[in-house]
Parts: sequence; C-alpha cells; structure tokens
Amino acid sequence: MTTTGAHQEAAGRTARGWWWWGRRRSAVLDVTLGAVSAVECAAEGVGFADRAGLPVPVGVLFGFAVGAVLVVRRRWPVAVVLVSIAITPAEMGYLMGMVGLYTLAASEVPRRIIAVLAGMSLAAVLIVTFVRVRQDIASADFDPGPWYVLLMAVILSLGMNAPPVLFGLYIGARRRLLESLRERADSLEQELSLLADRAEQRAQMARTEERTRIAREMHDVVAHRVSLMVVHAAALQAVALKDPQKAVRNAALVGDMGRQALTELREMLGVLRAGDAAPVRGSVPLAAVGRAAAAAAAVGADGRVGAGAPDPVDDGPCLDALEELVEQSRQAGMVVELRVSGETRSYGARVERTAYRVVQEGLTNVHKHAAGAKVVVRLAHREGEVAMQVENGPTDGSAADAGLPSGGNGLVGMRERVTALGGVFVSGPTDEGGFKVSAVLPAAAV
Repeated sequence: MTTTGAHQEAAGRTARGWWWWGRRRSAVLDVTLGAVSAVECAAEGVGFADRAGLPVPVGVLFGFAVGAVLVVRRRWPVAVVLVSIAITPAEMGYLMGMVGLYTLAASEVPRRIIAVLAGMSLAAVLIVTFVRVRQDIASADFDPGPWYVLLMAVILSLGMNAPPVLFGLYIGARRRLLESLRERADSLEQELSLLADRAEQRAQMARTEERTRIAREMHDVVAHRVSLMVVHAAALQAVALKDPQKAVRNAALVGDMGRQALTELREMLGVLRAGDAAPVRGSVPLAAVGRAAAAAAAVGADGRVGAGAPDPVDDGPCLDALEELVEQSRQAGMVVELRVSGETRSYGARVERTAYRVVQEGLTNVHKHAAGAKVVVRLAHREGEVAMQVENGPTDGSAADAGLPSGGNGLVGMRERVTALGGVFVSGPTDEGGFKVSAVLPAAAV
C-alpha cells in the first residue's frame, strides 16, 4: 500500500521523538532561519538596551535568545507568533514575525486562532510604527500633517503582516489539496488492487466451473455411449455363434454408437479449440479465456458465478431426441417404457438439453447397476415447468452384469445442472427395490 507524505511525516515524528522534522532539508532550513533571526534580534538588542537603559550584553543576549525561537516554528507556530508580538515594542524580531505568521497561516491551526493572532500582530506593529514615525517626525522638526503618520503606520503594518498571512493561507490550502489528491490516488490504487484481486478470483471460479461443465459434458457423452457399446459388445459375444444375423446387427449398433460418441466429442473439442489456432506453449486457450470472462461477468441473483451465463455449447441433443435415446437402450436389450403427458411444446435450449441429460444419466445408471431391470421413463409437460423421471425396478438376477466402472459423479453433475437452472433434483431407491431419478425444471431457466 502506498504511504502518503502525511503518513511518512507522522512516522518520522514517531521515530525521532521530539525531532519533529520530516526531512533533513526542513531541519536545515529552520535552523538557518533561527540563526539569522537570532543574529538580527541580537543586533537590534543593542538599540533596545540603549532605550531601556540596560547593559549592551544583556540586550544582545536577550535578542539572541528570543530570535532563536524561530527554530521551533513548525512544532509550535502559535508560540513563535506570540513571542514576536511580545517583542514588537522592543522593535526587534521582524523576520521572526513574518516567518511566524506565514508558518501559522500554512499550518493546521484553526482559522479563528490564525485570525486572532494575525490581528494582534497587526495591531502591535501598527501601534509601534505609529509611535516610532511620530517620534521621528518630531525630532526632525517636520510637520507633514496628521494623516501622514497614520497612513505610514497602516502601510508598514499591512506590508509586514498581510503578505505572509495570505501567502501562508495559499500554501496551506495547496498543501491540503495535494494531500487530498494523494490520498484519493492511494485510495483508487487500493480499489484497483481489490478489483484486480476480485476479478482474478472470479476468473478462477469461472475456470473451475468451466472445467466442471466440460467434465459433465464428457461424462454425458462417454458414459452413456460407451455403456451401450459395452452392453452391445457383450450381447455380440453371446450370440456370435448361435445367431450370426443378430450378431451382425449388434456389431452395426456398436459401430453407430462409437461414431455418435466420436461426433459429439469432436464437436466439444472443436468448440474448445475455436479461436486458438496457434497456441503458445503453457498458455490458456482463447476460447477458454472468453468463456471464463463471460462466466465471471454473469453472476446470478443468488451470487453464483456463471449462473446467468448462456451455455457455451449451443449444439446438443434436446427433448425431440428422447425417443431415439430410449430406442437405443431397447436395442441393447433393456425393457424401457416411455410415457409422455401434457401438451408437447418446446423450451429453451438449456432446459431441453438438461432434461435430455437427466434421462440419459438415468438410463446409463440402469445399464451400469441394474442389468435386466424394467425401466419407465416419464416426461410431463406442465404449466411453466417440465418434469422427467427415470425409474427402474429390481435387478433381474439372471441378467449378466456388464461390469461397467462408475466414478460416482453422474448424479452429482445432474444435480448441479438442474439446480443451476432453478430446478429440483431428487434421486434415491424406491420401495420396490429399484431406483429412480427425477427432476423438475422451470420453463424459463433462472
């Protein structure tokens, strides 16, 4: 964090105790001014001693001691001005009076105190000057008129007091303005740093969510297609010698499944490679950066990053491909019944794609964990929402287990997808010993 000049000066004061100067040149300047003021007052002390009937050394020492007070002008400006006012009748300390008034006006002392002390100094100089000019005119046997003495006193008093006060007020205002601008610059720098940190956090969250989304897409494509391919391959092995015609059909189905899986994977990888024709080693793909920025900017009403962002992959299976999905499972030997209720209508791309993936994940789980079980797929078009359910009965003990591995992330990914759209996802065992997966999605995605 950037430290302002005021903070540096305060730190310097704390470190040096009563040595109040923030910089060395300030100390040199004040000591020099104090020395000049001491010499001036010492010289003027000779005349003061003659007028007061004191020994000359006493007047010199008094003037030297009084003039040296100017050294503390930054620490105690009020005291310096009071001393200069006090010695005004002795006709000494002119430099100390002007420098003291300038320092007082430029300091943080309240304006009322500045006005009172400046008025006192002006009155003291006016009275002393009036008396001195009047005495000089009387001794010179010269009578210019009553107005001359007053005019000269006013001019001299204003000339010695007004310029230092006005210049000090200007310097003080300028110093405060610069300090305010410096503090604002520091504040803006801190805000920019916080915004940069927040943007980095959002970008990191967006990258994490993008990786999660890609993992879900890969799981949806690979798990279902490959599961069907494994099931068909097992059936092909079982009937290869007994029923060659059926084996040929199963082999064709396996080929179709593989081509469909490769096509969907190629589409997703093509989206990831878009805009990154010449990648630099160790760099982030441009497409991924664009999606991360879009996801970071699209913060939903509930605070989730990317919750309101559109799905980067616009192409994908929707509800109109649900019959084909069910048919693929039937061809793999599964007994599947599709029940559709309500008036069929279209929804947003994200809603239809998520509904399709829920049904796909449910069928994939049946292939993995409930071989031979009967399955009922329900799709309900309701007012303002669409509901889907995949329910299977108990596992048929006579059916051979396909031995498909499971990572346990399919249902977790479906729950994240559904809740991200403002829907409800429920999964669990049934009373009959089976398992069901159901979800309800709003017609307009949140």
